Amino acid sequence: MSTAPTIVIRPAVREDVDQILAFIRELAEYEKLAHEAVADEAGLAAQLFGDTPRAEVLIAEVDGAPAGFALFFHNFSTFVGKPGLYLEDLFVRPAFRGLGLGKTLMVRLAQLAVERDCGRFEWSVLDWNQPAIDFYRSLGAVGMDEWTVQRVAGDALQALAARGGD
Repeated sequence: MSTAPTIVIRPAVREDVDQILAFIRELAEYEKLAHEAVADEAGLAAQLFGDTPRAEVLIAEVDGAPAGFALFFHNFSTFVGKPGLYLEDLFVRPAFRGLGLGKTLMVRLAQLAVERDCGRFEWSVLDWNQPAIDFYRSLGAVGMDEWTVQRVAGDALQALAARGGD
């Protein structure tokens, strides 16, 4: 009779930056977006663990091995008048899938949202990722199909910032 694996969900610390970057790169590869994953350890360390942390990370471990992560931050809803919790990335390594880590991470994030008096817990999912969409629906998530994400980045962001008041 085999024993169940020991699963631990813990907040990341500065010493986890290399592992967080590895998770990010693995996620980018899975999403066919590796060419967009340009983050580096120094930048992540500064943004996650510097004077003004911009996001937080939960690390999932199975029997002490890094198995997955969730990176999230707070936003704000003017309509609700409360902060929200926004999940930027959720990833479980293929070797650890099927153990309930994704659900365990999502439950912990929902608990944090409730503990922090958030009015919403939101995230985006690629429209081709049906397994993820099905998983999120099983947790009670509702698609916001009437909304589309807009983004200004890179050269377009620099150009917009340089426009001033024109």
